[in-house]
Amino acid sequence: MPQTTTPTPLKTPPAKGATRARRPVATALVVGLAREGGAAARWLAEQGLRVIISDVRPAQALANSIAQLEGLDVELRLGPQTPALLEGVDMVVASPGAPQDMPLFRAARERGMLITTEPRLFAQQCPAPIIGITGSSGKTTTATLTARMLEAAGFKTWLGGNIGAPLLRHLTDIASEDRVVMELSSFQLYYWSERKARPLPGMTWTDTRGLSPDVAAVLNLTPNHLDRHPSMSHYIAAKTHILAHQTQDSVAVLNRDDPITARWAREKWVSVDPGRGQEAVRFPLAGQVMTFGLETQPEHDGAWVAENRVWLRRKGETAPVAAVSDIRLRGRHNLANVLAACCLAAAAGAATEAMREAISTFEGAPHRLEMVAVIDGVQWINDSIATSPERSLAALRSFEQPIILLAGGRDKHLPWKDWAQEVHVRVRRVIAFGEAAPLIQTALADAPVVSRLEHVHVVSDLAEAVALAHRLARPGEVALLSPGGTSFDAYEDFAQRGRHFRELVHTIAQRCI
Repeated sequence: MPQTTTPTPLKTPPAKGATRARRPVATALVVGLAREGGAAARWLAEQGLRVIISDVRPAQALANSIAQLEGLDVELRLGPQTPALLEGVDMVVASPGAPQDMPLFRAARERGMLITTEPRLFAQQCPAPIIGITGSSGKTTTATLTARMLEAAGFKTWLGGNIGAPLLRHLTDIASEDRVVMELSSFQLYYWSERKARPLPGMTWTDTRGLSPDVAAVLNLTPNHLDRHPSMSHYIAAKTHILAHQTQDSVAVLNRDDPITARWAREKWVSVDPGRGQEAVRFPLAGQVMTFGLETQPEHDGAWVAENRVWLRRKGETAPVAAVSDIRLRGRHNLANVLAACCLAAAAGAATEAMREAISTFEGAPHRLEMVAVIDGVQWINDSIATSPERSLAALRSFEQPIILLAGGRDKHLPWKDWAQEVHVRVRRVIAFGEAAPLIQTALADAPVVSRLEHVHVVSDLAEAVALAHRLARPGEVALLSPGGTSFDAYEDFAQRGRHFRELVHTIAQRCI
């Protein structure tokens, strides 16, 4: 038996004389009391289910999350997450942070139990059209800009999924004429496929058929999260669920410049073989296909750049959207994100005028090439979202000035060769910090000798990295936090790391006044 605490009731007794409506009796096990787990636990308890929450963290670390469940019939079980927790359980709700192959989930699948997630529970009941966005990079920027375009078009718009607050808690507030934009990670989409499991009687949100958004985009596919996925093909296969269950009325938005998604768009067919005993993914694209790209124009509907303008073709009609000079975002990768957002917003009902308005005022999401300060002629840029070398590579290519690069964190078992070659071209000094610092040193040592790079410094943490960058940076240069690794060696997530970077830079700025 696992070492667990005595189940902790989080429910206040009902008022005297109060009655509870009769509902189907079922027990749900929520694995992980993080953002999504807490929202799912609350919603399931409000549906009349008995809810058990399993978490490996100590009670004091969960105090805030526990407080938000006050008054609900929920039990908290702390300790190892073993198959013994499944006793008496009818369904499991997985946290995206929990490995898909952990023994608990394997045992649940062997028993034919439903495994679902908070985003899936929401999507199964959402009354409004869903615009879903996935990819290896650019998801948050594209999702946020798409939501701004739809708002400018007059739609009440809800933004969530892998960004912001869980949408399940807002389910009763969403109307059929609204629009919902969801950023979806591979960890979330893994559970959107069809499942060999038993649905619970009378509960439509336990339907085991696969589902996909009404409008769905795959922005790009490059190596990412290979510390969690056994292979690149396994990672791509999880992403394909955003398209696999679309209907003839759906729209798929794909990148013409990405070799994998370009092939899908050209062949109108998705094919991925994950290997390692996993079932191959093969299905036709059921609905309309729109494409976006910087290098070529679409054969049919889609978005492109020509004559320094963004153009859009929808249902055969072509119109200019905005001048490239109107775009406030930095870098070619963000120009591609703008094109993708135009396709998504058009498919969801926005006119080009609304797109133009949103583009001209959108300055980007936090922690994504975010200007923090200019100190003594040095630009300080927060790109904490760059949790992969590929993402950091895009940031490096966004600047012509010499760069002082702050890189590090925790590696995700991804290739660093292309990143290292670009660093030698664009960076004057590298300051490596965190667990990945030795790996970064090795990658740069193996790259070309003739370069702009003068030295690689190794420090213990971000605070020391910022202090050293301040001493090294010259007027006209860029001090860029674009780590290439995750934040989990020192921070809760990339946002916490980005906020700490801001605080450190602002402290320097105050001293320099």
